[in-house]
Amino acid sequence: MSTTRTDDEWKAILSPEQFRILRQRGTEAPGTGKYVNTKDLGVYTCGACGAQLYESTTKFDSGCGWPAFFDAIPGAIDRIEDRSHGMVRTEIVCSNCQSHLGHVFKGEGFPTKTDERHCVNSISLNFQSKSKADE
Repeated sequence: MSTTRTDDEWKAILSPEQFRILRQRGTEAPGTGKYVNTKDLGVYTCGACGAQLYESTTKFDSGCGWPAFFDAIPGAIDRIEDRSHGMVRTEIVCSNCQSHLGHVFKGEGFPTKTDERHCVNSISLNFQSKSKADE
């Protein structure tokens, strides 16, 4: 089920920083997010709507300063061409509410199954530990 809200509705439920990143496609400073070094087992969910996005088993240390994943839960994200800042990148958004997560990069040579790096803002995520995700 898709989540559609107006900007005013999002502002009422998100902090100003969450709104800036999730709804206005901002970026948090590298190395500042609370999930950069998280290694616990569980599921990462959308910080706006709660949809499940990434299994912790797909998270890896890329050294980029943001949480990095090599694959999303099937159907959880949409990819959008992003031509901002004078370059072409692939933006990733939650498929349920279209909130901005970050960007995906291919072909960087990381030893993962997909050779992709989903570079995701921590503030775009929430985390459910394995014990909570199983309930």
